Amino acid sequence: MGSSIVQAIIDGVLTGGVYALMAAGLTLIFGVMDIINVAQGIFVILGAYLSYSLSVHAGIDPFLGLLITIPALFVVGIGVEWGFMRRLKEGDRTAMSILVTYAVSIVIEGVLNISFTVNYVQIHAWYVNRSVHLLGFYLPYIYVFGFVMAAVLLIALYALLYRTRFGASVRASLQDRTAARLVGIDVRRVSTISFGIGVAVTAAGGMVFGATNAFNASTSYDLISRLLAIVILGGLGSMGGALVAAVFMLVLEDVVAVAWSPIWATAVFFAALVVVLSIRPAGLFGRQVARAQ
Repeated sequence: MGSSIVQAIIDGVLTGGVYALMAAGLTLIFGVMDIINVAQGIFVILGAYLSYSLSVHAGIDPFLGLLITIPALFVVGIGVEWGFMRRLKEGDRTAMSILVTYAVSIVIEGVLNISFTVNYVQIHAWYVNRSVHLLGFYLPYIYVFGFVMAAVLLIALYALLYRTRFGASVRASLQDRTAARLVGIDVRRVSTISFGIGVAVTAAGGMVFGATNAFNASTSYDLISRLLAIVILGGLGSMGGALVAAVFMLVLEDVVAVAWSPIWATAVFFAALVVVLSIRPAGLFGRQVARAQ
C-alpha cells in the first residue's frame, strides 16, 4: 500500500503540473480582465482535437504540433476577446462574462460535434503507453514529458510577466485598471493579449489531456469544473495559487483513489475546495480585498 500511495503522489504531481498550466491561463484572464472564462474547458478540448487532427491526418508528433496549435489557439483567443469580451461594460463584466463565455463554449462544442461526431477519440504516439522504471516506480513518458513541457511554459509565462515591459503592464492592470490607464498603459491591448495567452496555453494542456484520456466535446464540462475549482482554491487572480492548488488537488485525488476508492476520489476533490474556502474564503493566495476598477 505504501508504494502504491507514493506512486499516486508522483502521478498526481506530474498531472497537476499540466492542470496548473491550464488553470494559469484561466486565472490570468480573470486577474487582468475580471472575466470568468467558463469556455476554458472547451478551449482545452479544441486544442486536443487540433493535436489529434495533426497527428492522424498529417503525421505530426503531438509535441511538435504545438508549434502550430499554440499560435492557433492564441489567434482564437484574440478573436473571442475582440468579438465579445471587450464589448462588456466594466461594471457588470464579471457576471456577463460567464454568460458570454458559456455561449462561446456551446457554439464551439456544436462545431466540434459536427466536425468530429460525438465518438470518443484519443491521441496516440509511441510515448503514450510506455513508462520508464525509476527507483522502483513507473513513470509514464507522456506524464513526464507533459510535466516538463508545463514547467517550461509556466517558467516562460513567469518570465513574461515579471521580466518584460509587457509583464509590468499586465501586473499594473492586475492591481488597478484605472491607475494603469492614468500612467499611459493601453489596458485594452493588454487585456486582448492576455486573453490570447490564457487561451493559447490550453493547446499544450489539451494535447496532454487528449493523449492520456479518451475525449469528445462534452468532456469539457468535467474539465471546466476542475479548472474552476483549482483557480478558486488557489485564489482568483493568483498564478502561484493555481500551481499549488492544481498539484494539491490532483495528488489528493490520486491518493484517495488508491487508499480509499476511485468512486470517492472526485467527491474528495471538490470537498477539499469547500473545506479550504470555509476557512479562507479568498482561497490560498487570493486577494482579501476587491481590486480597484
